[in-house]
Amino acid sequence: MTILVQLTDLHIREPNKLAYGRLDTAPYLRTCVESVLRLRQKPDAVVLTGDLTDFGRPAEYAHLRQLLAPLEIPLYLLPGNHDDRTNLRAAFPEQRYMAQGEFIQYVVDIGPLRLIALDTMIPGQSGGQLCDLRLQWLRETLAESQGRPVVIAMHHPPFRTLIGHMDEIGLQAGEQALRDIISRYDNIERI
Repeated sequence: MTILVQLTDLHIREPNKLAYGRLDTAPYLRTCVESVLRLRQKPDAVVLTGDLTDFGRPAEYAHLRQLLAPLEIPLYLLPGNHDDRTNLRAAFPEQRYMAQGEFIQYVVDIGPLRLIALDTMIPGQSGGQLCDLRLQWLRETLAESQGRPVVIAMHHPPFRTLIGHMDEIGLQAGEQALRDIISRYDNIERI
């Protein structure tokens, strides 16, 4: 059995700066990291699915890196609409799976499980999308992943959440195409 921990929407700011002008998110992440470290069964990986920082600034990523340092577990990072791909890559250069390219999407095998990370970010916009290039990559990756359990990680939900403001900035393009693609595979365990 593969154990994944998913963390999302951390919105980390520089030390002593407040997200949205009212909330210090760092203590919450510290508590979360401590909780992960206390789990009886050590997770095989931690998947961080976007909005890792509030503005995508280098100082925010440096703070995030410091907060995540106690986790001696493989980390798999994805950008969200609050992130900056270039600064994320620069802050975590050892994470080679985030290879240079237009998008940060990758495939990693964690034990018998295949993690497929999809980049839904549109720079400078709140909403997300899966354009033709990203969807073609997913088609090819899923075709190569048959016979293995798959988890697809992404920042923007590929469905309505019924949380009004979240649905307004959800996946703006590619939702139906994604449904069509994933409906062809019975080895996708989770999205």
